Amino acid sequence: MDFDYAIAGGGSAGCTLAARLSEDPSKTVCLIEAGGEGRNLLVRAPAGVIALLPGRPKVNNWAFETVPQQGLGGRKGYQPRGKALGGSSAINAMLYVRGHRSDYDEWADLGCDGWSWDEVLPYFQRAEGNQRGSDALHGGDGPLRVAEQQEPRALSRAFVDACGENQIRRNDDFNGIEQEGAGLYQVTQFWGDRRNGERCSAAAAYLHPAMVRPNLTVITGAHVTGITLDGKRATGVRYRAGKREAVAKARREVIVCGGAFGSPQLLLLSGIGPAVELAAHGIPIVHELPGVGKNLQDHLDFIMGWTSKDADMMGIGLRGLPGLLRHLRRWRKDGGGMIATPYAEGGAFLKSDPAIDRPDLQLHFCIAIVDDHGRKLHMGYGFSCHVCVLRPHSRGEVGLSAPDPLAPPRIDPRFLSDERDASLLLKGVRMMRGILEAPALAKYRDKEIYTAGVSSDAELMAHIRARADTVYHPVGTCRMGIDDMAVVDPQLRVRGMQGLRVVDASVMPTLIGGNTNAPTIMIAEKAAEMIKAAAA
Repeated sequence: MDFDYAIAGGGSAGCTLAARLSEDPSKTVCLIEAGGEGRNLLVRAPAGVIALLPGRPKVNNWAFETVPQQGLGGRKGYQPRGKALGGSSAINAMLYVRGHRSDYDEWADLGCDGWSWDEVLPYFQRAEGNQRGSDALHGGDGPLRVAEQQEPRALSRAFVDACGENQIRRNDDFNGIEQEGAGLYQVTQFWGDRRNGERCSAAAAYLHPAMVRPNLTVITGAHVTGITLDGKRATGVRYRAGKREAVAKARREVIVCGGAFGSPQLLLLSGIGPAVELAAHGIPIVHELPGVGKNLQDHLDFIMGWTSKDADMMGIGLRGLPGLLRHLRRWRKDGGGMIATPYAEGGAFLKSDPAIDRPDLQLHFCIAIVDDHGRKLHMGYGFSCHVCVLRPHSRGEVGLSAPDPLAPPRIDPRFLSDERDASLLLKGVRMMRGILEAPALAKYRDKEIYTAGVSSDAELMAHIRARADTVYHPVGTCRMGIDDMAVVDPQLRVRGMQGLRVVDASVMPTLIGGNTNAPTIMIAEKAAEMIKAAAA
């Protein structure tokens, strides 16, 4: 099969790119995805994420693990990643967060011309179909539906009040002029039509409507195993679908959209990367590129939780069952009720020190007891709050666990390898506890889980090392830049190669201060324009 563009990976970036590139009927596009179409009920119903995230069984989820983490007491971390059209936007909490404007200005300062805040804002706006409409910072007509939460719990509003009791101002738009403050998140959710209350994954937003186009071929259930090359020019991608092996040839470009773990893995399997890594697995070197797989950054997250005697939240118990059934009927009828919840309904962006110029901590407040990514269940009802360090200093890497393309990648975030991250996370935990103990949440609190009576820094740090883990924002492993360790240039072309780009969160030179799905879609929107311009 011959196409103009072959896209490896149907995550948030791949879906966006395939839809945008196929807008030109004279260009043919092939998208190859290992998972399914991402249309099932567990994806469409936001609350269904509780069945997808734990990876038991691995439904729409790669459910990766890290190597043992020295900073976490030798534990292996868990890394859920979406395996379906839409990628992780099919199993995430749907939070629409862009990060701080200075994050993108820093990219430009690092030599990434064209990626300053003023230059990327139009692509955020192009993508966004915000329920509040368009203004100087928002788009109202884009394919990615951005909604107010259908019916946030009173508990979540009490969390915002508790933040106010800790002198944290209210913020009704984390993507507005100021990021700092506490409020309810907007979510990537359909609003105002027959799909009201359903998840708006990148596939539902961009790709599913485009799949009727004759110039777009979408292949699901197919694992990309390598990039075909003619010297240093990419000519297509190899893939395996069941027992069948095939090649999708690309006349113009191969575009790798495998995410922070899959993209470096595919480059390495194809002989592109650090010579030492390739030699260790017996892979012939096609192009030595030392930065492939390096610079892994992620948001390490620590959770505190409380049991509650109130049942107006997600939990496991007979008291709430009749209400849950009513909510399910309600959601099927009009998209309302608790089945539409993102779980992390409330949040805050905090400064650990008033003197700093931007928030360096983020909170996610959940209307359920969340323990070990939902893999450890608790009877009854309760709530949780997460805190993460927004711009960690720790750097990890992604490599190969084996030369077998079906083997999982080797993931080593090196969490807390930089002590500055540990110190800031500890400070964030103390700030979070102050909020959770505020009067506004008094009627919801019963018993604190795990950390009741824990007060010293040493004790809290021991709990952090025993239970902290990712909040699902890995980036940076094929980073953009102009130095020798950069993998792609500011046009997202793989340095030293022809006809090959990487477009996904792996190109971020530094981790942005917030959730990463909206920025990944922005990157793909901008990339689509650059690719179209190159073909003109």
